[in-house]
Amino acid sequence: MRIISGKYKGKRLTAPKKLPVRPTTDMAKEGLFNILNNRYYLDDVKVMDLFAGTGNISFEFGSRGSKEIIAVDSFSGCAQFISKTARELDFPIVAVKSDVFRFLERTKEQANIVFADPPYNFDTDQFLKIVDLVFENNLLLDEGILIVEHAAQTNLSQHDHFSEQRKYGGSVFSFFEVGLSE
Repeated sequence: MRIISGKYKGKRLTAPKKLPVRPTTDMAKEGLFNILNNRYYLDDVKVMDLFAGTGNISFEFGSRGSKEIIAVDSFSGCAQFISKTARELDFPIVAVKSDVFRFLERTKEQANIVFADPPYNFDTDQFLKIVDLVFENNLLLDEGILIVEHAAQTNLSQHDHFSEQRKYGGSVFSFFEVGLSE
């Protein structure tokens, strides 16, 4: 995996082979961050990275100057790799080993950007449960956004907070915002 921009632009990170992950591709990540750069000053945002895996998205935010990043994954190897790498690169990432659904039900944290990259084989109801929990528990700050990465065959556009989707290769990013259902 490679950091594509910011302080550590071009830096390659090698995650342990045994992690059960599917990192976001560089092409998809670049497209996503082009969108985010047009909406936010990334050094001013608080980020929640759900199903963080290798920390690919968290490290990209860290390299771009984001000051507060929470990376949540249920696999202890992922949380350990993220913590170790964050320390080495001096990134403000807090890795949390937790089931994401349980974390969303219990946390009082809020973020400008919540990014979720659950397994592509989740059924639509599981994807929508993530969206519901973020909005029911008021986890987005003002003008915040939830981005869910999924495969093309998954359609989340029926959700009241859905605003748009962008496709990059085999990955789709669905965007959800506060205020769309009111």
